[in-house]
Amino acid sequence: MLDTEGKETSATHGAYRRLREMILKGELPAGEKLKIEQLRGLLNTGASPVREALSLLTSDMLVERIDQRGFRAAPVSKSNFEEILMLRCNLEETALRASIANASADWEDRLILRHHHMKKAGQQGVTSFENAHKAFHMALLDNAGLPMLLRYCSQLYDLNIRYRNLAAGGASYQKRDIAAEHQQIFDAALDHDAENATRLLIDHYRQTGKYLSDQMGG
Repeated sequence: MLDTEGKETSATHGAYRRLREMILKGELPAGEKLKIEQLRGLLNTGASPVREALSLLTSDMLVERIDQRGFRAAPVSKSNFEEILMLRCNLEETALRASIANASADWEDRLILRHHHMKKAGQQGVTSFENAHKAFHMALLDNAGLPMLLRYCSQLYDLNIRYRNLAAGGASYQKRDIAAEHQQIFDAALDHDAENATRLLIDHYRQTGKYLSDQMGG
């Protein structure tokens, strides 16, 4: 019994991770109905793990229920993106200020390590960079001592990344020196300069936000 339950849990977790990745990358288009049988074949797993994974993804706001048993990839819109951006700026400012107020040698060491990993990952491909990029941004906040707030920040990060994957890549976006922006935020955080660090972080998000909002048009 335990072995069967363990396999079922593992299958659900695997389906969840794969479906989440596909939605974030736009491989499952926004608004598309997610049919259990099609996803079973795609993931080479059972119907039950797929259904349970989709239910978990509704909590992440990446999937919506459309009837008693049906699901679809959450739709996207300019207004939804702008709400995500507004919430990110407000919540992460609070978290970053608290993180800096609680600054410790351990936190600084984690931040230095995450920043180093992010720079190194930039040479190793998109997937490696995205994982390291989120780890760096969350390391900025993880000393806040506010676990509920950090959970919301992590969720909003993922929702924002979905929009970036759907809309980014244009010439004007590529002109930005993202590495320099990260370096400035990192330096201000290590200097315990909450005013400058939060200003730089919000400006970093709003520059990306303006680009993505322009890409989506009206």
